[in-house]
Amino acid sequence: MIEITKMSYDALHDLPVGVLWFDKTARFFDVNKAACKHWGYTREEFLEMTVFDVNPHMKPEDWEKHWKSKQKDPSTFEGIHKRKNGELFPVSITDNFVTCDGEVYSCAIITDITDRKEADRQARLADFTVQKAGDAIFWLCPKGYIKHVNDAAKLRYGYTEEEFYEMNILKISLDADEEKFKDIWSKLENEKQIQFEAYHYNKEGKKIAVEISAHFIQFESMDYACTMIRDITQRKNKEAALRGALMEIRELKSKLEAENNYLQEEIKVQNNFGEIVSTSKKFEKVLKQIEQVANTSSTVLVTGESGTGKELIARAIHQLSKRNVRTMIKVNCAALPANLIESELFGHEKGAFTGALNRKVGKFELANGGTIFLDEIGELPIELQPKLLRVLQEGEIERVGGTELLKIDVRIIAATNRKLTKEVEEGNFREDLYYRLNVFPIHSLPLRDRKEDIPLLIRFFCEKLGNKLGRKITNIPQKVITTLMDYDFPGNIRELENLIERGIIMSKGNKLNIGSWFKPNKKKKNTEKILSLEEVQRNHIIETLKHTNWKVSGKDGAAELLQLRPTTLYSKIERLEIVRSKEAM
Repeated sequence: MIEITKMSYDALHDLPVGVLWFDKTARFFDVNKAACKHWGYTREEFLEMTVFDVNPHMKPEDWEKHWKSKQKDPSTFEGIHKRKNGELFPVSITDNFVTCDGEVYSCAIITDITDRKEADRQARLADFTVQKAGDAIFWLCPKGYIKHVNDAAKLRYGYTEEEFYEMNILKISLDADEEKFKDIWSKLENEKQIQFEAYHYNKEGKKIAVEISAHFIQFESMDYACTMIRDITQRKNKEAALRGALMEIRELKSKLEAENNYLQEEIKVQNNFGEIVSTSKKFEKVLKQIEQVANTSSTVLVTGESGTGKELIARAIHQLSKRNVRTMIKVNCAALPANLIESELFGHEKGAFTGALNRKVGKFELANGGTIFLDEIGELPIELQPKLLRVLQEGEIERVGGTELLKIDVRIIAATNRKLTKEVEEGNFREDLYYRLNVFPIHSLPLRDRKEDIPLLIRFFCEKLGNKLGRKITNIPQKVITTLMDYDFPGNIRELENLIERGIIMSKGNKLNIGSWFKPNKKKKNTEKILSLEEVQRNHIIETLKHTNWKVSGKDGAAELLQLRPTTLYSKIERLEIVRSKEAM
């Protein structure tokens, strides 16, 4: 309890804050000038009032308890007071018991804390807003250590607040390092606000795509980065899905364009699509085989001499199958360069090799759901044969330069004029591939074995080629038919077609004239010894080796001149027992 002197009493009266004196009955004993100003009462009005008039929350029993305490030291607490106009306002009260002229009074020094309370409320509101924000917020120091986080950060990343305060931001941003963080901080200091995307990792190691908006702030003489981090994983997934859809659309577009180009090329090809002309009893077996296999998905191997209509058989099989809604894709394995055939068959990725400026859809992918016809399959390079084997076994392809295996559903029809069994023996064709292709073999007969079809074919070609050339042939002399039937046609149907075309060009009017220039070679007796095919082949190889000074492989070597692979030529040299003579050394 303090003894109030006149000097201290006068000093209290001059304070800028309110000073209120109360007696034991809670009545005002005195007030200073500031109290009159802040509460709006005159001194005389105050002296008629009690503490309960300015402190609406104070009850008589509270005052009695407060008076009985008569604390030795001042006590400070907050409360609510009421002005004369009824306005309530927050106050900070420092109260003490004092004596004056032997009497005990309660002396309260009261400060209006409205502004401070509002500032505190604003700060609490701001903190509440930050804590309840949907985005994670981090406060970082210039070294990257985490100084403060909001609730969303704890929920999103799975760490406790204590764990965060022991961490550096690099622990959750694994695609950044100290040097990169320094660069980002330097940019933030200069620009004050930056935005970028990154990948973070939560406590469980899950990868999160984030968008970071960083703000440079200074607080209590310290530099901080206030970073608002938004999870954009769903957005990134949607973007990736959209990119995938666009890529698929581009691939489909590319595939459709490739198919359209292929169709345009096929329109230009002169062929008897879907038409087989024959009354031959021998050829009935071939027609029966076509009918048997057409409605299956079995692989077919068509063999026979050049010009016998192997492609025509393949088209008939496709046309009679359930796959005929799609175009049959044709690949001539002999017509493509060895370095391009893989790309042509299986496609390639952009940048797979020099000149691969765009992704290319291969013929197998183009034929998906339909039929692919591999003509001259015996010419397929040995190094590509395992890839074709995988298509047959697994139904999978892989583009050149790609890593993804693509599942396809393609019916394969292959054709060759070679004896594949012999090619297998000589190591030019894989045995396992041969058996995979030879599921259902069909042999296309040479024209000399079905000569009864020649008259029918002559009439067919006259009509077909006559329309093409603008000529109408209605008169086919029996002499022409007899002459052509006496000929063996080593070039088979293709040779007959070419001969009829030349005849139509030479003919005048509607009568077919094959010209006097067509003179089939008559068989002559030959007293000379007929060499076997192996002897002819052996002599030819020896003469070629002599020409190259017995150089087998490499540029200008015998293999190159004979258009054989070096391994094939070595195999033939060994099998034919060709030995370099001492004179040639």
